[in-house]
Amino acid sequence: MDNNQRRYIFVTGGVLSSLGKGITSSSIATLLKHSGFKVGVLKIDPYINVDPGTMSPFEHGEVFVTYDGAETDLDIGHYERFLDVNFSSKNNFTTGQIYSAVIERERKGGYLGKTIQIVPHIVDEIKDRIRLASEEVEVLVVELGGTVGDIEGLPFLEAMREIKQELGSRQVMSVHVTLIPLIKAAGELKTKPTQHSVQELRRIGITPQVIIARSEKPLPSELKKKLSLSCDVNLDSVIVAEDAPSIYQVPINFMREGLLSPITRYLQLEKLEPNLNDWDRLVKQILSPKEEVTLAFVGKYLNLKESYKSLTEALIHSGANLDIRVNIKWCDSEEIENKGVEVLEYVDGILVPGGFGMRGVKGKMEAIRYARENDVPFLGICLGMQLALIEFMRNHLGVLGADSVEFDKETSDPVVYLIQDFIDQNGEKQIRTKTSPMGGTMRLGEYECQIKANSRLQDAYQGYSSIKERHRHRYEVNPAYRSQFETAGLIVSGESNGLIEALEIAEHTWFIGVQFHPEFTSRLQSPNPLITSFLKTMLNCKKQAR
Repeated sequence: MDNNQRRYIFVTGGVLSSLGKGITSSSIATLLKHSGFKVGVLKIDPYINVDPGTMSPFEHGEVFVTYDGAETDLDIGHYERFLDVNFSSKNNFTTGQIYSAVIERERKGGYLGKTIQIVPHIVDEIKDRIRLASEEVEVLVVELGGTVGDIEGLPFLEAMREIKQELGSRQVMSVHVTLIPLIKAAGELKTKPTQHSVQELRRIGITPQVIIARSEKPLPSELKKKLSLSCDVNLDSVIVAEDAPSIYQVPINFMREGLLSPITRYLQLEKLEPNLNDWDRLVKQILSPKEEVTLAFVGKYLNLKESYKSLTEALIHSGANLDIRVNIKWCDSEEIENKGVEVLEYVDGILVPGGFGMRGVKGKMEAIRYARENDVPFLGICLGMQLALIEFMRNHLGVLGADSVEFDKETSDPVVYLIQDFIDQNGEKQIRTKTSPMGGTMRLGEYECQIKANSRLQDAYQGYSSIKERHRHRYEVNPAYRSQFETAGLIVSGESNGLIEALEIAEHTWFIGVQFHPEFTSRLQSPNPLITSFLKTMLNCKKQAR
């Protein structure tokens, strides 16, 4: 589409971070998509890190991986889950990427000896990347991380202002997400923080057309009028966003609040009439399901559940489509090490997710052993699959030295080893990899997996013989031990260019470990088949036990 016809919706935040700009952006894009528009979403992260790939989960939460191998902010995951679209590296960029690109170009003489400045050179690079993300879409929703007033966000706000000046108000609008705090001691909602953040925006030349007012309870009409007058927006452009029991209810709430009216008016669009019938049905099944199951989620980042965001959302997606609620029983793997597996009794299934490092590994393997020996449905993801193999080799085959070189570089039986070892033995042309900034070779992004015929994995993927899923890891199952563990009943049910992608126990009710991350491709309206099959088995086993 010609850039003179494309629309841009910029979403900023005020007062404090974590207000839900990502959910707001996703919800606006969802309403536009279901109204017939081709929509894109872009997340701009003002931090100077090049990407979140080397950032601690405690610092940043989950690292979401796109199909093309980009390590991105977790909001990209929200965009994909809401819109059922595969986004790429061009849908997320950081201050670090902007400055790196400009400095590299300057070193190569790309600026012909000019003095490099924030304006115009940094701002121009930002605008170029925004335009790149808008290619092939009719509307681009752009979310700026952080809050108005953050010093690192100023170049991005300037880029927004310039795009508005270049294209005009018909093509560009600003949505400002802000908190209306409740002072519980006085029982009053306060608008002053919102007024100040809007004033800060206006000071640098941006006037928001819509205010998304986050609040714990409904806003009285007097407060909405006060916000309208003080922030210079129309009354119907003050949209109240109350806390919702499910994030997937937000698009419906926005539609009921009348958000589409100001969007239609400011961008001069035809009347928007989104069809959310199927979406509404799934939301109702999230909130009031017919059945429920209990899942033991065995991990080590349980005090920061954002580290597992895609996986917990994937459980919601599959649960909604099966009309069941997944009650997650958070099980600290270190607690299992210290107190035993009693915490796993009376659960309908056990899940061991991906992760890095030695901490909590023993507890995870004890949980896996419990699932294997007691015929409890089990799903292991990435590290969870590797630990399932180590547990099987040690406790079922008696290979006591079986280990991963991640935990013991000198292990006598490296049943899990670095992917670099596989490359050295088989040739680099066998597998596409990337080198991480910290020096390790990683598999990142989407890869094809060939599925073994008549396996449980094939049944889970509805009979397909080949699938594509996403990866983020440095370690692989060592194929040198394949005949040993397959003879004992742990079979390889998925492969990719000689790499082992999936393991399962045929004699078990449902015991599957996968090297890839199925949660990265799960969406509300198209849940991941593997996770859906896992939950369906859990429900069936629960019914049979009644």
